[in-house]
Amino acid sequence: MFDPQSYPYPSRRNVVYAKNGMVATSQPLAAQAGLDILKAGGNAIDAAIATATALTVLEPTSNGIGSDAFALVWTKGKLHGLNGSGRAPMSLTMEAVKAKGYEQELPPYGVIPVTVPGAPGAWAELAKMYGNLPLAASLAPAIRYAEEGYPVTPTLAKYWKAAYDRFKTEWTDDVYQPWFDTFAPKGRAPRVGEVWRSQGHADTLRSIAESNGESFYRGELADQIHAFFDKHGGYLTKEDLACYRPEWVEPISIDYRGYRVWEIPPNGQGLVALEALNIVKGFEFYHKDTVDTYHKQIEAMKLAFVDGMKYVTEPSDMSVSVEQLLSDEYATERRKEIGEQALIPEPGTPPRGGTVYLATADGDGNMVSFIQSNYMGFGSGVVVPGTGIAMQNRGHNFSLDPNHDNALKPGKRTYHTIIPGFLTKDDQPIGPFGVMGGFMQPQGHMQVMMNTIDFGLNPQAALDAPRWQWTNGKQVQVEPTFPVDIAQALVRKGHKIRVVLDEGAFGRGQIIWRDPTTGVLAGGTEPRTDGQVAAW
Repeated sequence: MFDPQSYPYPSRRNVVYAKNGMVATSQPLAAQAGLDILKAGGNAIDAAIATATALTVLEPTSNGIGSDAFALVWTKGKLHGLNGSGRAPMSLTMEAVKAKGYEQELPPYGVIPVTVPGAPGAWAELAKMYGNLPLAASLAPAIRYAEEGYPVTPTLAKYWKAAYDRFKTEWTDDVYQPWFDTFAPKGRAPRVGEVWRSQGHADTLRSIAESNGESFYRGELADQIHAFFDKHGGYLTKEDLACYRPEWVEPISIDYRGYRVWEIPPNGQGLVALEALNIVKGFEFYHKDTVDTYHKQIEAMKLAFVDGMKYVTEPSDMSVSVEQLLSDEYATERRKEIGEQALIPEPGTPPRGGTVYLATADGDGNMVSFIQSNYMGFGSGVVVPGTGIAMQNRGHNFSLDPNHDNALKPGKRTYHTIIPGFLTKDDQPIGPFGVMGGFMQPQGHMQVMMNTIDFGLNPQAALDAPRWQWTNGKQVQVEPTFPVDIAQALVRKGHKIRVVLDEGAFGRGQIIWRDPTTGVLAGGTEPRTDGQVAAW
């Protein structure tokens, strides 16, 4: 009757306003799950847990129970950071990996790149520290959707089919059979509007809910994970799981034109977004859609990114500090490298001294910026049989160069792509923001922040604006809606521009801003996905 993947005409979304609460994320039913928890007496933290756990069921192409997670939580007049990323198994050594024939990098799939999943621990920790409701109450919507099923949405169906079509020829080893049993039980990916359910997901989430996360790390689920990895020659053990604890961290920030932009500190790549903003704040921007604006944005992001790729890892293993990388002195030196032509970026020397994102807010002023991910779509392809637990493949980011800051070591956390963002002004919360999508994330953060602060765009327009993505060297990808005249002018400056038709490659974001005077919430959601702002 109609094609749910075809949208031939431009459409417009308005900013969503509400007073009592708001949830913005990439899947409508997940946003509603969070809103239901708010209406049931939960706060923004409970709503974030409900939305995040629902997304493991409702958007398995991007995240799962075996994900990592990070959160920025505004509550009690302060911003708190939670690092829910896991460490490398203690038996995952560089020597062991190289003995299996991997000299340059860890493989992206299979049991080798799996590190300890941090998301279940992060959910439990958030509920314990700042939630109004028990963890079981917040997980109830996710359990219900897993048991009863839900109709698959268009963006979800697109990426599910793409993954299945690729995996059915690439994944022939027995270790991947549980993935097909779980996510393609009919011998194909589910179609748009088709109801998909997973009793394994439901049973696992119920076990996590009833044990406050303990079963995943020190109980029956840990035993199942250990047994599967042991059978298939993996490195993750129940001892590795038992050692895991999420870590509360101090968020990092810079002043950007009178606002403070906040990110999670390393091992996350939020530092890249902050360094890029620190560089461009030395320029004046009068209009958004000019070649000068885009050129300087891209050049600053290149410089920040190569620094991030060289230095960001477990903080204790970084050869330079966050403070050095974000110093005004260093930003000034990097800014001097930006000229009229595109450059090939090199790391500087500072002065010595497949992801889901959600935002929630409640009527009491609590706000959460939350992100979780399996990293590359479905992650490692490893699913523990009968549990619905799809394991992430974060270890793929480790370097096998022993002299690199991010070199693989047992018990170490790797460079992490997922980053939640938060904005404040005069010590008051403006609100959570984020753009998911691998190495696009800091680039999306920079563009959304400049759209908001430099160019005065509302939260929906800040997300709608055409995006670019630097990939390497002078290579820059742009969306089909990117202004052609500016793309041509960038080429004349030496950039190598490529138009990419899949807009999902440019991230999928959410924003909630709070008026500090009235408390009114204003939300925007991503047109590049199935997103929704659910408001009360």
